[in-house]
Amino acid sequence: MLNLNGKSILITGGTGSLGRHLTKNILSKFPQISRLVIFSRDEQKQFEMAQEYPKSKYPAIRYFIGDIRDVDRLKKAFKEIDYVIHAAAMKHVPIAEYNPMECVKTNVLGAENVINAALETDVKNVVALSTDKAAAPINLYGATKLCSDKLFVAANNIKGKQNIKFSVVRYGNVMGSTGSVIPFFIKKKEEGLIPITDPSMTRFNISLQEGVDMILHAMETAWGGEIFVPKIPSYKITDIATAIAPGCKQEIVGIRPGEKIHEEMITSSDSFSTYDLGKYYAILPQVTNFNLQDYINHFNAELVPRGFQYNSGENKEWVGVEEIRKLIKENVDPTFKA
Repeated sequence: MLNLNGKSILITGGTGSLGRHLTKNILSKFPQISRLVIFSRDEQKQFEMAQEYPKSKYPAIRYFIGDIRDVDRLKKAFKEIDYVIHAAAMKHVPIAEYNPMECVKTNVLGAENVINAALETDVKNVVALSTDKAAAPINLYGATKLCSDKLFVAANNIKGKQNIKFSVVRYGNVMGSTGSVIPFFIKKKEEGLIPITDPSMTRFNISLQEGVDMILHAMETAWGGEIFVPKIPSYKITDIATAIAPGCKQEIVGIRPGEKIHEEMITSSDSFSTYDLGKYYAILPQVTNFNLQDYINHFNAELVPRGFQYNSGENKEWVGVEEIRKLIKENVDPTFKA
């Protein structure tokens, strides 16, 4: 059982939606935590977060201004840290397409900096956040996150005798997170018109809490090198629109550059090294630095069928209009009314 009491944790991108929810969970579940460092580059968001989680009430919390592009700053921040959760990223698809090298500097070179800083300090466990867009990417954001995933997986090969593990969690759209479709549709509802990119579009769905639980699961169980993928439901974009604004017209506006009709998290090419762990899948390195049979026995893992792929369009589990409304009230806005 994961016990973070007495441990030190750092979250890169800690002022984002997931970082804030992680903070809430960690402070609640592990009141004796030694230190919780919120590392990000936006001082205004840190100021606002400090009003919600002041040091006077939460003596373990620290706010550390820094950019993952700055490896020296990371090394200072990582001193005496046990766990690093890497959530910082440049993730807006159109902005990344227009500013490609800025995306590369943050998502790829920033990932390398996190790895090097962790290897040069006393960090024991690094969990990096990925995205469904990293599977068979068709946009720059997805390509940089695939590259980032590869870097974190491969970091286990260069750690030598250091007692450190690197793993990755990959999941779909977080319900209600900043920039996601649900807050966008709720806002558009006031205008009486909901723009639909493509009526056949589907997406995976995961709540902030499920995302947090998955990260904590990886921190507890990873052997090093896994890309964890959750078993989560899909939804149709038209059902999201109907659930939020049943009386509004839905206007087809066409997909944006770099968008997929269906999201993937596991490709058929990944099937040769993907294992079913029960609640999650784990894509393992093709060559592991641990005994594969021991891993299979320990987790009662089963290799998925050859050619298996996991995408939102062919998913077996779906949420419909009424379930979406219930989830919005539970996870996004308790006062929501269709």
